Amino acid sequence: MRIFVLLTLAVLCVSTLAGSPAMTLTSPGFSNGGTMPKTSTCDGGDRSPALNWTNVPQGARSLVLVCHDPDAPGGEWTHWILMDIPAGEKGIAENGALKRTTTGQNSWKKPTYGGPCPPPGKSHRYIFTLYALDTWLLMAQTSTRTDVEKRIQGHILGKAELVGKYGR
Repeated sequence: MRIFVLLTLAVLCVSTLAGSPAMTLTSPGFSNGGTMPKTSTCDGGDRSPALNWTNVPQGARSLVLVCHDPDAPGGEWTHWILMDIPAGEKGIAENGALKRTTTGQNSWKKPTYGGPCPPPGKSHRYIFTLYALDTWLLMAQTSTRTDVEKRIQGHILGKAELVGKYGR
């Protein structure tokens, strides 16, 4: 009898979560699959784009934002990592900062945003991924995307992606 009650409760919890609206990630500067603004690239000042998100799952304690280029000539290239964003935040302004966040190390080995800078004649995709977590990461600025992806396993409550493109 106890097992039946526990299984019933588990099914109810899963179906409640499945009925929740999906977390979204958008930008006022570009649409999903659209061209990123030049100001957010190496050709226009390397200003991080404004981003907004909605429907962060209940129970989330923090958010992590990762931007990477899967089309880079030498393999995937990390442009930006923001960790420990308070779950109550709704977005970040262009070139903005959020209190209590930590910026991880990008592929240039710097804890900053580095804008798209594909080789001439090439267009690349830049994938912004927002994770809602049930914990705080409390990781150092030297943390890489690989470090973050390992640490968040088992803590992800929701995920949203936004893809921008840029070519030169």
